[in-house]
Amino acid sequence: MQTKIKTIIALFILFVSASSCDNYLDLRPENGIVRDEFWKTKEDIQAAVIGIYSSMLNSPPDVSDLTLTEYLFMYGELRGDMLLAGPNVSEDQRDIMNANIIASNELTSWAAFYRTINYCNTVIDLAPAVRSEDPTLTQMQLNHFLSEALAIRGYLYFTLARTFKDVPLKLKATLTDQDNYQIPVSTQAEVFAQVIKDLKLADEYAVEDYGDNASNKGRITSYAINAMLADVYLWTESYQEAYDATKKVTDSGKFALIEASASTWYNSVFAVGNSSESIFEFQYTSSNLPPFYNIFLQRPQFRAGALVMEEVFGIDFDDPVNTKDIRGDRASLVGATGEIYKFTGLNNEERKALQDSDTHWFVYRYADVLLMQAEASARLQGQGQEGKGQEALDIIANLRLKRKALLQTEQNVSAGDPDGIIDYILAERARELAFEGKRWYDVLRVARANNYARLNLLIDLAVKTAPANQQQSIIAKLRDYNSHYLPINTYELYTNKALEQNPFYK
Repeated sequence: MQTKIKTIIALFILFVSASSCDNYLDLRPENGIVRDEFWKTKEDIQAAVIGIYSSMLNSPPDVSDLTLTEYLFMYGELRGDMLLAGPNVSEDQRDIMNANIIASNELTSWAAFYRTINYCNTVIDLAPAVRSEDPTLTQMQLNHFLSEALAIRGYLYFTLARTFKDVPLKLKATLTDQDNYQIPVSTQAEVFAQVIKDLKLADEYAVEDYGDNASNKGRITSYAINAMLADVYLWTESYQEAYDATKKVTDSGKFALIEASASTWYNSVFAVGNSSESIFEFQYTSSNLPPFYNIFLQRPQFRAGALVMEEVFGIDFDDPVNTKDIRGDRASLVGATGEIYKFTGLNNEERKALQDSDTHWFVYRYADVLLMQAEASARLQGQGQEGKGQEALDIIANLRLKRKALLQTEQNVSAGDPDGIIDYILAERARELAFEGKRWYDVLRVARANNYARLNLLIDLAVKTAPANQQQSIIAKLRDYNSHYLPINTYELYTNKALEQNPFYK
């Protein structure tokens, strides 16, 4: 979990100093500042919080692992049914796509997550003492900083628990080489409970409006926290709580689906970003570019599945040019080639230039929250709350109308059929959130509910995507629930003797 830390403060300050950030992340301490000199003022805390956001965009100097964004994409998409290997796919990536996963696979490293978690822990542990050093730091200002650290820590632990199941839950900062690294795993349920605790406290402390749009979309707000809470509550099958969390977002009046043409919608939501549909985005800039241009265009590692254009978005063969779901061709992908386009395009006709390829990573969008609200409503219908099924169908219908979804992808589902509505939502989430790191988690979440009442969803996914000669082997693996999660990396087992491997990979 912990890799060669000499002192976390030295690395933290160096990282913050070296990172290029958006205009609201422009306060940096100078190189060489040590811990005793640093945690003195509210500006020091702000710089440390900036370091948390920076660490989610890039690895620190002299650290060669992938960006957090790349892990979020791959963990959510490699085992889904919308991605194929591109000409530059790595063997580790291909192995995960083919369910040939072993503990030495480098993509099972969680170092990038725990590095940022430790930055969060450092702020949570050390920031409160600054009040005794800086009389201008108010309790409200401190709470706002703590809210950001708590929420990001919660989101990262949520992602780890969805990906690895049982993981070490470390809530105190690692500051020196002498700190204890031998930490056993906590169960997934324990991690989810801690995430909910963190997010609820973060919401109490949260900012609703920073005063500028880039900060409201690129920093943690109460609305980002409630989007996260809704997501976690769906995983813990706490459907009323999930519904209530989504309502805090949808009833705020601060978000709206854009009424626009296909090109205007795509450019506003994705190419430019920070639109009225945005809740929380990783804020890349032209001076701090994301990895997308390389992995999707210059040296493509992945492409869209051969049938995604036809089966997910639909094609009107009578008028394939002028009548289309605006999320499909030249939005999520290039239909003719399978190129993943969502993160490299400028509009529906042209791509961004490399030096301008600053498309953000979309952690939560308004449409995502609407579909989570629909999912919670469908589940509540199944628990006897009449009218909730129709509410879910109305949400789907409104989103499809805004996106000009084709008639051929419409499903005729009864308001009294919760499973049918859930299937419709899964299909709509595939269209709306294509390649945004959601697909595997969506299918797994639904499959595992009610003691894996719908394991067939994962099996159907495998049948759809697996090579014919491997289908039966993959299906057999999927019948073991532990196979739905990645193994603990071999290096982590070597360095942390308190860890115990996922039983499926022993």
